[in-house]
Amino acid sequence: MKCLIVTTHPLDDSLCKHLGKHVENKLIQIGHEVTIEDLYTENFEPALTAKERKSYYREDYDSSNIEEQARRLQDTEALVLLFPTWWFGFPAILKGWFDRVWGPGIAYDHASDYGPIKPRLNNLRKVLVVTTLGSPWWVDRLVLWQPVKRIMKLALLGACAKKSKLQFLSLYNSEKLDEQKIALFKRKIGKALDTWRE
Repeated sequence: MKCLIVTTHPLDDSLCKHLGKHVENKLIQIGHEVTIEDLYTENFEPALTAKERKSYYREDYDSSNIEEQARRLQDTEALVLLFPTWWFGFPAILKGWFDRVWGPGIAYDHASDYGPIKPRLNNLRKVLVVTTLGSPWWVDRLVLWQPVKRIMKLALLGACAKKSKLQFLSLYNSEKLDEQKIALFKRKIGKALDTWRE
């Protein structure tokens, strides 16, 4: 499959980047075609521009500044998102990637009557989210009801990629992990990606 890995962390020595390399190696080992999109390294501009916003409901959304990202998203069959969960949400640069790249004519089409949008990411079959959180599991699951997972599953994929299957892996207490816990989590990632064998 054509696999797109989107990584989001400002530090090169971060746990997210380390896990991203693990994912990349595993996907290549399985035999998939892998493209890496590191939003920080590429200096991706997250803010939706005035020109883009003005074109949102016109016939042609102005995607001139994100053509490469849009093409990669539309071509991909399997998407991996690696990012830290900050304040129980997406990092700003990743949220901006959704705002700009998952735009009309790319990820979905507007309904003529402003009703429910129509999905366009019909090639996207598999999605794996790997995220790190400083908080314990019970805060994310029991207090906040996994807001990032719900947005990913119900809002983004539910609207734009209805044929896709989501796998969601969260590494909690990420600021006080030892090598053994990281290794166990990497095995979880490996098991998830083993289901991507064709």
